[in-house]
Amino acid sequence: MTARHLYVHLPFCSHRCGYCDFVTVTGHDGEHGGYVDALLAELQLERGHLAGDVDTVFLGGGTPTFTEPAALARLLSGLPAAMETTVEANPETVTPGLAALLREHGVDRVSPGAQSFQPHLLEMLERRARPEDVRGAVHTLRDAGFDNVSLDLIYGIPGQSTGDLERDLAEALALAPEHLSCYELEAKPGTRFTHAHGEELVRQADAMEDYFERVVETLTGAGYRWYETANFCRLDHDRDLRSQHNLGYWLGRDYLGIGVGAVSTVGGLRWRNAPSLPRYLSALGRRERPLRELEPLDSGVQARERVLLGLRLDEPLLTAGLDASLDHDALERLERLGLAEVREGGTVLALTRRGRFLGGGVTAELLV
Repeated sequence: MTARHLYVHLPFCSHRCGYCDFVTVTGHDGEHGGYVDALLAELQLERGHLAGDVDTVFLGGGTPTFTEPAALARLLSGLPAAMETTVEANPETVTPGLAALLREHGVDRVSPGAQSFQPHLLEMLERRARPEDVRGAVHTLRDAGFDNVSLDLIYGIPGQSTGDLERDLAEALALAPEHLSCYELEAKPGTRFTHAHGEELVRQADAMEDYFERVVETLTGAGYRWYETANFCRLDHDRDLRSQHNLGYWLGRDYLGIGVGAVSTVGGLRWRNAPSLPRYLSALGRRERPLRELEPLDSGVQARERVLLGLRLDEPLLTAGLDASLDHDALERLERLGLAEVREGGTVLALTRRGRFLGGGVTAELLV
C-alpha cells in the first residue's frame, strides 16, 4: 500500500499561543537546519510508503514560514513534486522575499492563519499579527502570483460579539480568498487558554450554534461552497478549490506524515512520531526511525472513521462495506427527524443541511 498525500511538520514558532495544543517549540532558532536534515532523512527511510506520483504535500506546524529561509528552501527542494503543495503561514512572517521563495520552490497554495481581524480578539488569542499584517500578507502573496490562498478564522473567542464575527467575515471576504476555514475555539485540555478561560467557553457553548449558522449563511451567501463542516471554497468552473490534501483525510485515503509528532496512516496501520524534538533529531541523526506509537486499524475502526469523516463533507457517503458500523434504527429515527437521508436504493448516506449544522452529534448517533 502506498500513500499519495504527504504531511510535513515544522514545529518552530516565535511564540506559543495560549490555545495551541499542537507539537510546537520556541527558542530553537539554531536547530532549523538540523531539523530539515532529519526530515529529509525520515523521508528517505519512508519513501517506500509514498506513491511514485504524489497528489498533495502539506507543510504544517508550528509556523512553517518561521523556519529559517535557507533551511526552508532546502526542504522544499527535497520534497516530491505534487499537484498541490500547501504551506501554512503566520501573517507577520509573509514578506516579498518569503513569497518569492515559496513560488520558486513549487508551492502553489498558502494558508495564512488570520484567526480574527479585531485587535482585542487577537490579543485574547495571544496572536502577534495585527489586522494590517493579515491584509498585507494576502496582498503580498497576490503580488507574488499566488492564486490559491486560504484564510483561517476562529469564532467563539471570549469577548467576541456577533458584530465582531460579522466584521471578521466581511474583512475576510473583502480579501477574496479562494478558501476559508472557520473553526470554533475549543477548550483543549492542558492549554493555558483553557486554564484561564475554560469556564467562559463552557458558558458560551449554547451561542456557538448561532455563530456557526452565521458563518455558513454569510459565506454561502457570498458564493462559497460549504464543502466540509468547517471549510468553504470559492466556486470556480475551471478549478476545484477545495483543500485537496485535507480532502484526502476526509475521504479516508492513506497519507504519510514526517516530522516530530507527525501521524501517518498507511495500509491499515497508523503511527505517530513521539513529540520529543531532541529524541527525533537524535534518532534521525543515526539514520534510524524515530520513536513512534503504532496502532493497527481493523476493518471496524476503518469503517467507523470513514463514516465520521465522510459525513463531514457535502457529498453523499457510499455505504458499501459500512453497514456493520451503522445503527440502522438510529438512521431511521434521524431520517424521520429530517437530519439524515438514504438515497439511491440505500447505497449512499448523507446528512441534510439541518443535520450538518448538528454535525458530530448526529454522526455519533449513527455509529454502532
